[in-house]
Amino acid sequence: MLKLANVSMRFGGLHVLQDVNIELPPEGSIFGLIGPNGAGKTTVFNLITGLFRPTGGAITFGGQSLIGLQPHEVTRAGIARTFQNIRVFKEMSLLDNVVVGMHRHLGYGALGTLLSSPGVRAAEKRARERALELLSWVRLDHKAGSTADSLSYGEQRRLELARALATEPKLLLLDEPVAGMNASEKTELMHEIRNIRGRGYAIFMIEHDMRFVMGLCERVAVLNFGRIICDATPEVVQNDPQVIEAYLGRDEDPLQEATQEARA
Repeated sequence: MLKLANVSMRFGGLHVLQDVNIELPPEGSIFGLIGPNGAGKTTVFNLITGLFRPTGGAITFGGQSLIGLQPHEVTRAGIARTFQNIRVFKEMSLLDNVVVGMHRHLGYGALGTLLSSPGVRAAEKRARERALELLSWVRLDHKAGSTADSLSYGEQRRLELARALATEPKLLLLDEPVAGMNASEKTELMHEIRNIRGRGYAIFMIEHDMRFVMGLCERVAVLNFGRIICDATPEVVQNDPQVIEAYLGRDEDPLQEATQEARA
């Protein structure tokens, strides 16, 4: 589905990524990218979504190159993204927040809105029905008419997830989805992400919470100083000597503990 081949990124004299190779499995899978702060994880997402252009290598999605595409063109190709910092329209209703994500599917412009033709009204009705369905996926449909600023932090995260799904993506990029959440909120989001995977979506996530990653991902890649040092199942990753030394330190192995707790 998504392939990064020998991708490199420089900012001036700083080599942020060096010959990164990542290949995501097809639909209905969850792939994780972990690594220390500053390893280059968010840069990977920024390259995929067109915010940056790599200084070397190739990035393809469904066999088509993403290099040179603008962010809205990447979205049109079938990739949606959430960010580390929540980005919802807090004074808008939950329903309207999700409908905003459907703008490219509505099929009418500003003139159509002003004329309010039967076709426009029908499209708006379909959009609201779809938005309500997506809110039900993240168990927020009962609050569809409430404003986003009335939600808890974890609920706002789930709203952002529903809005990303409104673009009708094939691949969902989640940048630290449980950042700032408490244990209960993390458990709820893990449930929602599993449900979304079960509906056939592919998910690529960056996350620091090892219990969350090991409990969800079929495969995990580890990025350290801009290089991939391991790309395997969670069980293999948590026993890899390079990961233990470079990412965790020689005398600690919280990854193994995290994997065991996630299984439990």
